[in-house]
Amino acid sequence: MNILAKAFIASFASIAIASAAPVGEVSVSGNYQNNRQPLLQKTYIELPLGAIKAEGWMQEQLVRMKNGMTGHLDKVYEKVMGSRNGWLGGDGDVWERGPYWIDGLLPLAYILNDQALIEKTKPWVEWTLASQKPDGYFGPDTDRSYEPGLQRDNARDWWPKMVMLKVMQQYYTATNDTRVIDFMTKYFKYQLAELPVNPLGKWTFWGEQRGGDNLMIVYWLYNITGDKFLLDLGELIHKQTFNWTDIFLNQDHLSRQHSLHCVNLAQGFKEPIVYYQQNKDPKQIQATKKAVHDIHNTIGLPTGLWGGDELLRFGKPTAGSELCTAVEMMYSLEEMLEITGDVQWADYLERVTYNALPTQVTDDYSARQYYQQTNQVAVTRDWREFSTPHEDTDILFGELTGYPCCTSNLHQGWPKFVQNLWYATADNGIAALVYAPSQVSAKVANGIQVNIKEETAYPFEETIRFHVSFADKKVKQAFFPFHIRIPGWCKEPVIKLNGEVISADTYPGAVARVNREWKNGDVLSVELPMEVAVSRWYDNSAVVERGPLLYALKMNEKWEKKSFEEKAAGIYGKWYYEVTSDTPWNYALSGRSLSADRIKDAFSVEKSSTVPAYPWNVENAPVRIKTKAKRLNGWTLVRGSAGPIAYFTQQGLDFSDEETIELIPYGCTTLRITEFPVR
Repeated sequence: MNILAKAFIASFASIAIASAAPVGEVSVSGNYQNNRQPLLQKTYIELPLGAIKAEGWMQEQLVRMKNGMTGHLDKVYEKVMGSRNGWLGGDGDVWERGPYWIDGLLPLAYILNDQALIEKTKPWVEWTLASQKPDGYFGPDTDRSYEPGLQRDNARDWWPKMVMLKVMQQYYTATNDTRVIDFMTKYFKYQLAELPVNPLGKWTFWGEQRGGDNLMIVYWLYNITGDKFLLDLGELIHKQTFNWTDIFLNQDHLSRQHSLHCVNLAQGFKEPIVYYQQNKDPKQIQATKKAVHDIHNTIGLPTGLWGGDELLRFGKPTAGSELCTAVEMMYSLEEMLEITGDVQWADYLERVTYNALPTQVTDDYSARQYYQQTNQVAVTRDWREFSTPHEDTDILFGELTGYPCCTSNLHQGWPKFVQNLWYATADNGIAALVYAPSQVSAKVANGIQVNIKEETAYPFEETIRFHVSFADKKVKQAFFPFHIRIPGWCKEPVIKLNGEVISADTYPGAVARVNREWKNGDVLSVELPMEVAVSRWYDNSAVVERGPLLYALKMNEKWEKKSFEEKAAGIYGKWYYEVTSDTPWNYALSGRSLSADRIKDAFSVEKSSTVPAYPWNVENAPVRIKTKAKRLNGWTLVRGSAGPIAYFTQQGLDFSDEETIELIPYGCTTLRITEFPVR
């Protein structure tokens, strides 16, 4: 079993189930409100929006979003996101795209504390609040097509409301605007009365398959108000939602091509665990664990995602993976991590985030790619064998190439990731469960405000340094537990306090707790040694890994900006990027060098002395791995993609002489070979 399978299929940490208590009783765990009874009591609790700030390369990432599409989509995609949008009271789009954008723009605005971006979100929030009818319904209520020639969806569809509910939830945690509570209470009463007549799947299958997004907001509001009807509504929403638990446990969708939509699977992934908070049936946990196992062996890709372009495909390295799948799977994993406290979901989250996400958007956030391939050797206007092609534009980088949903939805990825780097704990402490350069301000002990700066260049650097200080200068010390995730891939972690090694239970795939009297100026460092490993994927191909990162063949990349002809420009935008290379890509690795006892000698790791402010491209890649390989001369392009090859039957094939190749982090590449044939 390879590293990915071990990390993802690891047993869940024990989850404390609260003893019986009256319905609606407030459950205060430490300094932040936990789930109310009778919902599951959580070990980790999300912090208010704005409590966590980015630092280092992560801050640069968010600033590039602000300066790129995320901060200017109302101009870049004006025909949909401009003043005519139905969610601003205009005569334009009434469906998901406007809410999608604000679902990423709003957390970005408050994390950066950028007043101009905050002001840009306010009209959407205010119109939504003002749109509520006496019966509780909100949002547009008139059918309109958002673009000529594209689909027409009923304005009263439940699905786009679910996205806007997420926006309003985040807005409340940032501002404590009590209007949101009254607004949601009225809407959920409307849902309770209306769903028996007009169920989630009445207008489109999106609402039915994505009902978990609705359900989690119902539970969030219940924790604030304690209204019992919300528990009844939770049961109703779960009953009407596509039965993901049964899909994962008893059906064959994950081993059957074209059986599901790729993004629906990403969003549905969390529903069993979201519902587990209410029904506490272990099968909800078992279902999700089984899904991980089955995905790896059928449709899975090394990035943690799956072949889905847009329908599910077996996970061969030229299958497409949609950008919306990446950001929605990240969000599902973030919810699952908080609810269960199981760090395997943090490992999984970092895998998707640090590999799939950065490679699918340009460095300046001016363009994105609809589908990515793990073996992607040319980004050109060729028709590829995707299950749902959009002419020859799916793999191009552009504003609207492929399909425009990702242009609207990609923005939630990095900001929500930052929001889930840190958690409050039920034992009055703080938890670092996902790693990136950041800082957090949170209450610990008996309400003392602690500030912790996370100094690191992770995932490129192996050491993380936590600098502790207190907001109140009069406070010199405080006793509280500090929870630290030990990734499943890390065999020999080391924890130091002020330079001295300390004793702690540091097991791979578990949480280490450092309980002590913390002093102003303390520095806790965590060393997570990363070793090169090789996992096996489609047709027994070999994938090189190190820590949370995949490594792919470094190729020269020539970016060329081109213009669409008039007809295509009306659908896909005026321009696009093609990316080509003049370097070879058809390499095979030696099977002898991949054995556990030879990997260390077969792969040499080189690290830059410093990590650039923006590390996610070929030029700035901070880590390089060199190894020997031979070119497989018969492996050539087929319709713009790396041709098929039976990796396990290569005897007698024509190989060139052995040469040294260089691998760099997958997220730094646009062109690459990630899944290598083995000779």
